Amino acid sequence: MIHLLLSVELMFLDSCLLQTATMFNSNVFDPHHPMLDMSPPNNSSGSGQVRRREEDDIDAKSGGTGMETIDVPFTDEQQDSNQRPRKKGYHRHTTHQIHQMELFYKHCPHPDDKQRKELSGELGLAPLQIKFWFQNKRTQMKAQSERQENAHLKAENEKLLVENMRYKEAFSKATCTTCGGPASPGEMSYDEQFMKLENARLREEIERISGIVAKYAGKSTTSYSSLLSQNYNQMPSSSRAFDLGVGNYGGDGNDLLRSSLPPILADADKPIIVEVAVAAMEELVRLARAGHPLWVLSNNHNAEILNEEEYLRVFPRGTGSKPFGVRSESSRDSAIIMMNPANLVDMLMNVNQWASFFCHIVSKASTLEVLSTGVAGNYNGALQVIQAEFQLPTPLVSTRENYLVRYCKQHPDGIWAVVDVSLDNLRPSTISRNRRRPSGCVIQPLPSGYSKITWVEHVEVDDRAVNSIYRPLVGSGLPFGAKRWVATLDRQCERLASSMASIIPAGDICPVTDADGRKSILNLAEKMVMGYCTGVGASSTWSTLVGSNDIRVMTRNGVDEPGRDPSLVLSAATSLWLPVPPKRVFDFLRDANSRSQWDILSNGGLTEELVHIANGRNPGNYVSILRNNNAETTNMVVLQESCTDSTGSYVIYAPVDVSAMNLVLTGGDPSYVALLPSGFAILPDGPPRVNNEGLILEVGGGGTLLTVAFQILANSAPDAKLTITSVPTVRDLIKCTIERISSAVMDPIP
Repeated sequence: MIHLLLSVELMFLDSCLLQTATMFNSNVFDPHHPMLDMSPPNNSSGSGQVRRREEDDIDAKSGGTGMETIDVPFTDEQQDSNQRPRKKGYHRHTTHQIHQMELFYKHCPHPDDKQRKELSGELGLAPLQIKFWFQNKRTQMKAQSERQENAHLKAENEKLLVENMRYKEAFSKATCTTCGGPASPGEMSYDEQFMKLENARLREEIERISGIVAKYAGKSTTSYSSLLSQNYNQMPSSSRAFDLGVGNYGGDGNDLLRSSLPPILADADKPIIVEVAVAAMEELVRLARAGHPLWVLSNNHNAEILNEEEYLRVFPRGTGSKPFGVRSESSRDSAIIMMNPANLVDMLMNVNQWASFFCHIVSKASTLEVLSTGVAGNYNGALQVIQAEFQLPTPLVSTRENYLVRYCKQHPDGIWAVVDVSLDNLRPSTISRNRRRPSGCVIQPLPSGYSKITWVEHVEVDDRAVNSIYRPLVGSGLPFGAKRWVATLDRQCERLASSMASIIPAGDICPVTDADGRKSILNLAEKMVMGYCTGVGASSTWSTLVGSNDIRVMTRNGVDEPGRDPSLVLSAATSLWLPVPPKRVFDFLRDANSRSQWDILSNGGLTEELVHIANGRNPGNYVSILRNNNAETTNMVVLQESCTDSTGSYVIYAPVDVSAMNLVLTGGDPSYVALLPSGFAILPDGPPRVNNEGLILEVGGGGTLLTVAFQILANSAPDAKLTITSVPTVRDLIKCTIERISSAVMDPIP
């Protein structure tokens, strides 16, 4: 039985094989044979599939694959129940549809359901078609981006390969720096030696600063970079707020320097100060080198100011929010200075010299603590904590006090940078109404021995209490801005060069031919100017004169003044606005021929100029010795210094005994000559007006802010008290002087 079944199966298989062989060997092909039915179930659907492949080939060549054609399945109502399910159909989008979807893609690559429905209604497409088109478009853009990135990386790779081959060739041709022969295979090239030395120097600096941090923190510090990598949010809560100048606001801003005790730094604060100083240095250098859009021209084209939105984007760390009434004040200026970088750095890092050099701006300054003195005998890496007070020469504008850190660093190519940044939050008991963002100067050496400086000033201040006549000037940013710092530095450098000159310039009138006498006169004038500037600002405690609301008075004891016995000195000052240009007021006050018109003590006598010493390129900068022909003042001469720049002018004078002046003219020490400086500070009433080329057309809005200040010896007794007769005397003196000046300068010029 089993054999019978096997025989039947074999016979069936043989029959099937014979039929198949006969069919394939036949020359007649039967397309209707049930086993060879190759036609598609639906002719229209099949032709659509062939057409789709042809279109895909065309799109692939043109770079538009999948962007203009989309598969849309037929609905159940469109299918015949007696037929097999039809395949997807394809639809070619019109040029208008593609254009509209391209425009929409530019501003919204990921439309939501509502947007797809709106597009489908406008373009006559199904929402699903819209969805598929945007998916394909995003895929295409991603592929194009990857192709571009791959091409860029390939070009970079080829560039690196070429550079690598060049280095290999240079290394094979390297010569010994000692004998000039071929270098041995293991010897380094000159570039490698230089890099090794530079790395060693940087490593030494890192370890040095790490040692400072470890010393003050009282714990070991592996590296300074680990300190910088600390997260800002991990700082102690007492130290977070002051990052890069963020401090507390409030109060009247005069508490900082009026504290009886200097601030004491905690050991935990000193590493944070180091971090803040390094971050501030980086910000200052970037601000000095940046251009548009970070820096833009002010409305009057007078100075460059920061674009606040761009600043917050570039420097987001630690900026914080400004309270109500606090505004940002920023500026940048540059100039060529007649001093080499080393001397400039020495002056800036010596706080006493810095305050003396900028006595027109800095009323007080002192060093609280030195965290680092620098390396290699210079100030590279020096770090100091100081307190400073900035002023305008008038008692009507409050001073700006800052508790800050000053950091100095030398960068490649001999470039130096000195940066200041506020540390007000380290003194929680002190409330300040202004804070100093990273500010300072970048000093670039020039072949001539001069320096190119770029000065950046950036502060946040509440100046709502400024007197109304000074509000336009202070609001312009000129009094405390970079332009005033640069102009003062330029003028002071010219003054210093004049005092060191061995040849008397043409135009000088001086009976002394030796350089020592000339230098002594200039040093005495410098002492006089410092005495005037420190005694006219709001840093002193002024009282309003009874019967005159616009005149401020104060008394001081001259016991600490070299060359003067203990005595009582009365100071009086007032500020007013004059509707005449500042230059006219300055030229009138400095001219010896017009002195009798306003100087009451001259009693109408003629004034003769005995000595005239130029102090720079501007003819308005000079020191002179004047003598009045009045017989009552034959034993006295007047020492006067006139100085001017684009931000303001000064005429300062003091009576000097003839015998003391003769001692100075022969090269004697001027520090023991007693002086009572008086004079005038002449400021514009607003920012300068500038033309399209940047040239100053007129300083200010056409008016002058004039400060008149007198110092009078009220009583020479050691324990003297202010008498009632002294007050009317000084009041009448100031009022009469102001009336004479106003009448003279406002008369039309013949």
